[in-house]
Amino acid sequence: MNQHNTDLKTSTVGQSPKIIADRSQALQTFTLNRPNALNALDDEMCRTLSSAIPTVARNPDVYIVALLSNNPRAFCAGGDVRALSVAAKDDIETAKSYLRTEYSLNWLLECFSKPTVSFIDGLCMGSGAGLTAYNTHRIAGENFKWAMPETKIGLFPDVGISRVLAKMPWPIGIYLGLTGRAIGRADAQWLGLVTHCISATHFPGILAKLKDAEPVDPMLDALNEIQAPGDLQKDRGHIIEHFSEPTLQGILRSLTNAEVKGSEWAKKTLADLAKCSPISLAITIRHIQSALSFDIRQTLIEDYRLAVRCIENHDFHEGVRALLIDKDGSPAWKPNRYDDSIADVVEAYFAPLPGAELELPKRTEMQAARV
Repeated sequence: MNQHNTDLKTSTVGQSPKIIADRSQALQTFTLNRPNALNALDDEMCRTLSSAIPTVARNPDVYIVALLSNNPRAFCAGGDVRALSVAAKDDIETAKSYLRTEYSLNWLLECFSKPTVSFIDGLCMGSGAGLTAYNTHRIAGENFKWAMPETKIGLFPDVGISRVLAKMPWPIGIYLGLTGRAIGRADAQWLGLVTHCISATHFPGILAKLKDAEPVDPMLDALNEIQAPGDLQKDRGHIIEHFSEPTLQGILRSLTNAEVKGSEWAKKTLADLAKCSPISLAITIRHIQSALSFDIRQTLIEDYRLAVRCIENHDFHEGVRALLIDKDGSPAWKPNRYDDSIADVVEAYFAPLPGAELELPKRTEMQAARV
């Protein structure tokens, strides 16, 4: 049997679809198709996937799902935060609906009942990390690059990734969440962000075998390429020394003391943190620490609470302006440095949203619905 299903394509008349859905024998593929935007994930794409996945889950002829990119430079370089900023300024309720749709999609992917393979060769950041983190198999090609750089645009690691960061060898996740540092596939496999490192030249052959329902695990295991330790692993001693401090203030103090003593690593790290929103840094460390005791569902619910507060306030819009619109690289954060006064501000970000929290079905309810 060889079927091709084009009913799930999403597009505007005269434009290419942003997501191409294709069924071939036992394989269902979804290809991200916004090459000029490095496959930035927008609301339309989220809604398309959210609509398609339950249908695929109930189709007994589909053995496995694959997430693909049409752009060799990027799997997905993040969410369409420019559109989110515009929407928040014009109609905050529309912007909130964007957030609800994406976080609900993340939860849907986490609860999805069939094997899912993401083929990642290029940038995988922000929302891209949220698309892949909950797949059963995550393949990194040789150009793989992963990062959660949200603190540089007045946000925080969302899409459930704060839970992923919290589960990493402590305090690697705190370090990655605060700095937004990009890592390659060797470090990503060490941390469990990817399951296999396989050259992108093998991707077409893997997909061809998946169409015939060939068992995925032995196939990928046989192709996996052993990696030498990555740069992050080499920096682990520095990270533990400074980022094991339980507070942001303690981390900054530790780095400053090391810089005074001549540490180039501390100097560079402080310079990286200086580019980030102080409020975002304070939110991020608390959120990751909280996620230690959360599951993915609870993390996403808190993500929504924090994200709503971010789009209602200054730093997110200023970060988008400075990095993506005017591109002057000089955001005017408010406040522009971390101090004790931020604590009360951050506390307000974590306060419940009266009557407006994100509602996600429990996992048992998702399973009962045969997602």
